Amino acid sequence: MSEPELQSELRLFDVTNLVVGAIIGADIYVASSFGAGYLGPFSLFVWVVAGIIAIVIALCFAQCAALLPKVGGPYAYAKEAWGPFAGFIVGWSLWLAEWVSLAVFPVAFTRYLMFFMPNLAWTFQIVVKVLFVSFLTAINIIGVRAAGKANDVLTIAKLAPLIFFSGVGLLFIFLHPSIVASNFSPFSPYGVGNFGAALVLIFWAYAGFEISTIPADEITDPGGTIPRAIVLGISIVTVFYLVTNIVLFGVRSWTQLASDTAPLASATTEVLGTNSMLALIGGAIVGVGALISVAGSDESGMIGSSRLGYALAVDGLFPRIFARVHRKFKTPYLAIVIQAVTALFAAIVGNLSMLIATSVFFMAIAYVATSASIFLLRKKGSKPQFHLKGGLLIPNLGVVFSLYLISQCTIMQIAIGLLLLLIGTPIYAKYSPKKEMTELKKTLLSRDSILKRAYRQEQRFLAHMLRHTKRAYRKITGKEQTWRN
Repeated sequence: MSEPELQSELRLFDVTNLVVGAIIGADIYVASSFGAGYLGPFSLFVWVVAGIIAIVIALCFAQCAALLPKVGGPYAYAKEAWGPFAGFIVGWSLWLAEWVSLAVFPVAFTRYLMFFMPNLAWTFQIVVKVLFVSFLTAINIIGVRAAGKANDVLTIAKLAPLIFFSGVGLLFIFLHPSIVASNFSPFSPYGVGNFGAALVLIFWAYAGFEISTIPADEITDPGGTIPRAIVLGISIVTVFYLVTNIVLFGVRSWTQLASDTAPLASATTEVLGTNSMLALIGGAIVGVGALISVAGSDESGMIGSSRLGYALAVDGLFPRIFARVHRKFKTPYLAIVIQAVTALFAAIVGNLSMLIATSVFFMAIAYVATSASIFLLRKKGSKPQFHLKGGLLIPNLGVVFSLYLISQCTIMQIAIGLLLLLIGTPIYAKYSPKKEMTELKKTLLSRDSILKRAYRQEQRFLAHMLRHTKRAYRKITGKEQTWRN
């Protein structure tokens, strides 16, 4: 008897909702004021650029899903394109990205809690982080059903405060145009020198768009639906983020935002400041909403990252301890505890911007691998389940954008990221099959190694872009320009 086939029931509206729902979470509460300290109100432009980059990379994921419809995402794509070691490094980087993100949320939770308790001592901040992580760890160990129910409640509660904030903020902007004008002046107080650093932190708010590459068998007309849903969904998110940040900069000066630990709650209090009771209630609504949203994001992140570690351990690429399942609760309890304890340590010693930028660094490595694997999957003759427009332009842009994100991390962030990536090498050497280690040595020693192929491919693309830039310059100016390599 043949297996029943999945019905193609997901339409444009459904897939667009999946994209929007996967992106919007606690990120906007955390990243909303980052740009103020780097660029002032000009950081609004960065939110648009980050949205465009997210669209391009998401389309690369969709192309890979069409060429290689396998479970595992970037791990599967890199493994098929370059072999098991490349697949492991990408899977390892994804796990590290999730793990670092888990360390972000205790810090963000404590910062918003300090809106209500501004004089919270450093030792008590550590206690809050410990209690926060312990509570969510216990929920995840008890069972996925309990974790799922908790996530449902937290998800429903997280959007209402954002809608409330946007509503009262837009009303304030309409009634006080002079205050808004002064808050937006100067529009670019620091110039654009910190554009890249702001982009890395703001891009983190768009993480999660990969959900759009769910199995195409469940989507009606995937070739048309998926790209439209990606563009529409991320565009909706970008507009939502822009409105939120326009309200932020409109009601609160960028100098204040740069130092705010709970920007949305502080801005709500500012809007309703003429009435002390309303200001207290409004700030409490947004502040409590932020706490709930941050807890919900960390809880769902624990579910995903512990299962990724479990899957890698089952495949023999992680220590077997990550695959141990609790006899009663049937959950990978040791994977949950290990990642929670180590993430808690990172949350205590690390600062918010460092953790977020490091997480984006690891994400960008997976994005580079996903975008670049399209070329080799096509070369190997993989037949796509559905066709997407964009040809080779989209994956080329995906590689360039991902490399740009990596390049804009600080030397310290890159050093920490590379160190953690290198730790994966002995893990692979210990747990991978001997046949795979032999293949790895042959690949690295061959003349046509992974790095050489990637370098040649990027050189060809950059030369192609330079030729087009020269032509455009001549058409516009009628002059010949001398270009340096």
